[in-house]
Amino acid sequence: MAERFAFQISATDGRARTGVISTPRGEIRTPAFMPVGTAATVKAMLPDSVRATGADILLGNTYHLMLRPTAERIARLGGLHKFMNWDRPILTDSGGFQVMSLAALRKMSEEGVRFSSHIDGSKHMLSPERSMEIQRLLGSDIVMCFDECPALPATDEVVAKSMRLSMRWAERSRDAFGDRPGHALFGIQQGGVNRDLRGESAEALRAIGFDGYAVGGLAVGEGQEAMFSVLDYAPGMLPEDKPRYLMGVGKPDDIVGAVERGIDMMDCVLPSRSGRTGQVWTRRGSVAIKNARHQDDPRPIDEACTCPCCRSYSRAYLHHVFKAQEIIASMLMTWHNLHYFQELMQGLRDAIAAGRLSAFVAEFHALRAEGDIEPL
Repeated sequence: MAERFAFQISATDGRARTGVISTPRGEIRTPAFMPVGTAATVKAMLPDSVRATGADILLGNTYHLMLRPTAERIARLGGLHKFMNWDRPILTDSGGFQVMSLAALRKMSEEGVRFSSHIDGSKHMLSPERSMEIQRLLGSDIVMCFDECPALPATDEVVAKSMRLSMRWAERSRDAFGDRPGHALFGIQQGGVNRDLRGESAEALRAIGFDGYAVGGLAVGEGQEAMFSVLDYAPGMLPEDKPRYLMGVGKPDDIVGAVERGIDMMDCVLPSRSGRTGQVWTRRGSVAIKNARHQDDPRPIDEACTCPCCRSYSRAYLHHVFKAQEIIASMLMTWHNLHYFQELMQGLRDAIAAGRLSAFVAEFHALRAEGDIEPL
């Protein structure tokens, strides 16, 4: 086990990279997809089951955990790893995105954000210093600096003001984080879809110095084409020898496109949320299991998949338990989705290492083109 946080790139293919992030709690193979455990659980999954899909790291949510059960209670109970029975790395977001989405329930200032809990209306203050304190109490391996993330579309003036506030908060986050060997702090680049503002943000973050860098402010309504246009240049503005994390992404084709453009880490609620709403992801697209076409289908979701769901259950059974609102439906379809996403990441890592990423991406798109994607 590594004693400190470190990142090593083992191979590149174009702008794509594969390598390993080393932490005292274990290695994270990159490119990595992080399942989201918002409230100290990946919904419908046991931690051992999540690990069995190939996940090396989970994401926890500062905003939700600070409200319930509180970071202080989790600390008294031994920290987030022990609390949720996950002994491998955990990344926690800063809470900024969730607080910003409260709209009418928040008031922002230079100090931070005052807001009312969506649970019970209680009043709270979240600042860079408080965010760092919460994430320290949780025991996060990778801590995100506190930032503001404006929804897009927005004017350049709005985006610039927000980005510069985030950069001031990033410096305060760095100061409050302090020196914590074995733990890492990531800065977050902002700037919307404006190249000059992205460059200004990257320069400010590099001057402060972080263990890793996120490309923030995307997947917030701008669409895939605009997101990819930013990713064509934004990762290259960040230090080459540090991990690059694209926050809140995404769908399989978003992931593939991001990896092609030099992203090392991603997270999204999509696999588990889709599993609970009856959408399963396959090499040929997505399947809406509630559709009547599946009620007599004896095939698995994907005959090439080796997950427990596909090994043992038919589409007809999944259609039945989903319609009957049985809990096992969420369990099985979430397991399949997480397995598929981790299998995709392993395929990307192998392709980069072998210098055949272009062929892998071409095959990925060809399979999806010949499949039938079913809307929910």
